[in-house]
Amino acid sequence: MPIINVNNNCSTGSTALFLARQAVESGAADCVLALGFEQMKAGALGTYFDDRPSPFDDFDELCDELMGPSDVPSALRCFGGAGQSHMEKYGTTLEDFAKVRAKASRHAAKNPLALFRTEVTSDDVLASTEFWPGVMTKLMACPPTCGAAAALVVSESYARKHGLSANVAIAAQAMTTDTPETFAGLDMMLVAGYGMTRDASRQVYNAAGIGPEDIDVVELHDCFAHNELITYEGLGLCGEGEAQKFIADGDNTYGGRFVTNPSGGLLSKGHPLGATGLAQCYELTHQLRGTADARQVEGAEIALQHNIGLGGACVVTLYQTTG
Repeated sequence: MPIINVNNNCSTGSTALFLARQAVESGAADCVLALGFEQMKAGALGTYFDDRPSPFDDFDELCDELMGPSDVPSALRCFGGAGQSHMEKYGTTLEDFAKVRAKASRHAAKNPLALFRTEVTSDDVLASTEFWPGVMTKLMACPPTCGAAAALVVSESYARKHGLSANVAIAAQAMTTDTPETFAGLDMMLVAGYGMTRDASRQVYNAAGIGPEDIDVVELHDCFAHNELITYEGLGLCGEGEAQKFIADGDNTYGGRFVTNPSGGLLSKGHPLGATGLAQCYELTHQLRGTADARQVEGAEIALQHNIGLGGACVVTLYQTTG
């Protein structure tokens, strides 16, 4: 039985899913287990192999060029800098990021698998410890947590043969990486993967023959509230610079245009790096099967998953009910 190990930073789980889907689609296998797990250390992410160059060296150098040298941890600096860039370009405020975090807590309150299930208000988020004055507070960052998740990907013929449900399928999927734009664009949003997100989502929409307006539910990579807000635009859920209005109108939650992160997202579930992409898959397949209990998005038929890893890889997956 062939086993493939993969490490793609925060997008490891969805990369495993990408490889599993390829194996089944190509006919190389009829049934593939994609498994992701992580045992995290407390505190900010760091490097473990200091005897070799880091894949983040170029990114750290660009951060220094765009924002000046800093002792702020790399991930916080990158995504916080992306949020700061959005604030400067479009007038986004710290309260907008706080609203994203408060929304996540309301969704997580209905998810028994979420680590943080206490509802918080925007004021609570703003009053939490400042990580970066004027840019980020503690509650705007996901917690480093341990965890595991898995998914079985099977062919339609295998499902029929073994009496398995085949009512949810991967309709389209794309993986992208950084391009010269990431560095030449001189924009922290691009450094944090905005271009990868934009390109992957466009590939998926084109392959599936649909547009973002057709999506019912989304699980996206909210490692920081800032990245959720930026990703609304990267995925085409709203236009560039329109995320503030998108949030104010409630278009990111129940009763709005797209229910984003009904699970509570990484901000509430935690972010065990290797497991996150498969945990998103778990949530969305339950939504499409109508088995999400109190979190259920009514009438959900098309779901979009976004999982990103700096350095860089972005996987976007479109799921669809099959009748």
